Amino acid sequence: MKRIIHLLVLSLFLVGGTVVQYGCSSSEPAVEEPVDSDGDGLTDAQEAELGTDANSADSDGDGLTDAEEINEYETDPMNPDTDGDGLSDGDEVNSYNSDPNNSDSDGDGLTDGDEVNEYNTDPNSADSDGDGLNDYDEIMTHETDPNNADSDGDGFTDSQELDMGTNPSDSSDPVYLDEGSLETVYFDFDRSNIRSDAEEALMNNVEVLKDAPAFRVRIDAYTDHVGGDQYNLRLSLRRATSVVDFYVENGISEDRIESEGKGKAPVECTEAEKDTDTPGCQRNRRAESHPISTLKYAPGN
Repeated sequence: MKRIIHLLVLSLFLVGGTVVQYGCSSSEPAVEEPVDSDGDGLTDAQEAELGTDANSADSDGDGLTDAEEINEYETDPMNPDTDGDGLSDGDEVNSYNSDPNNSDSDGDGLTDGDEVNEYNTDPNSADSDGDGLNDYDEIMTHETDPNNADSDGDGFTDSQELDMGTNPSDSSDPVYLDEGSLETVYFDFDRSNIRSDAEEALMNNVEVLKDAPAFRVRIDAYTDHVGGDQYNLRLSLRRATSVVDFYVENGISEDRIESEGKGKAPVECTEAEKDTDTPGCQRNRRAESHPISTLKYAPGN
């Protein structure tokens, strides 16, 4: 009976065409995962080919991983300063945004390391202060401050001074005269002669003009509102001429002077301003000296 049951079970397996096999393994070899011991993005095998340290993500200690150096920045993973400029590759990339493969990123003649460590200039700008001179020329040729567009603080940029032939490191060169630098002189009623107090003021003007050879002077002379227009126009012209003559006699070249008699002053005196002993008022009986620059530039422009 047991034999019959065994044969029946065997028949069922044969009829179904099913063959059960136990203990069989896959014929395909197992795939090994690449090893990256230091987790830097390069396999140990790649690091072996490159000569880098498979157990250090940053073989040269410059702040960049070996993979970043090879795949992103094309720098030398075994040299912390690939371009030899005095800045590590990591500092160039992460701190200064300069080129770790170019020792002079801005092409101004100074290495990135010198700009950062010695001169405090911008390694990515050839003209750190924007004055029109590159950093190298300021430091090596002109001895000006590459971080200050106006090294001597006189209102002219360093490049403007060089263009004008003045000294960008001397605040007194060029001498610049503002409006008001020259004194105004006053006259007696119906007179055009230079009074003693006016002589002193004009001598001061002479000294100022001698120290400012780049300046001319324009003289505008006026009268008060007493008398006719034509008479006052002629009187103002005589006053202007008196000042011109004084300047010339005291060493100011005539070709530096221009003058005009302008007649009555633009604003008439008030009653309170009028002289007590003469008609009109002294503040309108005057000759103004205005400085005129022949310089190519003005301070701040």
